[in-house]
Amino acid sequence: KRITDVAKGLGFASRWLLRTGIVLFGFSLTVQQLTALGARVVILDALVVVTVTVVGYWLGTRWLKLDRDTAILTSAGSAICGAAAVLATESAIRSKPAAASMAVATVVLFGTIAMFTYPALYPLLGWDEGLYGVYIGSTVHEVAQVVAAGGAVGTDALTNAVIVKLVRVMLLVPFLLVVGPLW
Repeated sequence: KRITDVAKGLGFASRWLLRTGIVLFGFSLTVQQLTALGARVVILDALVVVTVTVVGYWLGTRWLKLDRDTAILTSAGSAICGAAAVLATESAIRSKPAAASMAVATVVLFGTIAMFTYPALYPLLGWDEGLYGVYIGSTVHEVAQVVAAGGAVGTDALTNAVIVKLVRVMLLVPFLLVVGPLW
């Protein structure tokens, strides 16, 4: 009975509490912060989410021969907000736990590599710090990884990276509303 109760509690937490927490975190983005970067950020993030999801799923199933669930979970984590997106998507599509474990491991590994690689590449590219922050925020997986990479580059990079990343986090809800019923 205890194992059943624990399973029910974990199911509730991963399905409802995690989704609620992600949405509330995304809402910490202020209107002033968003308007400072403009509507282009929302369009950029929407394009990133759609492109990474579609291309990631296609490459995952066709080229890497992953099962459908692992491919969509890994793509969701890469496109939106890392492990949190994987777990939220897992409950929306009702995948096997093994698929989610593989997706979380993949997303965390590549996000960690990006967290260390992006600051090292910054001086070589000659980009403006604020622009590089937009790049970090639109491509690094986890929020904490975005903060670490942006902070290592500078204040402007950190500010823009966090704003762009929070917009991606807010796109999790529309993503789940589309993917859940289609799966």
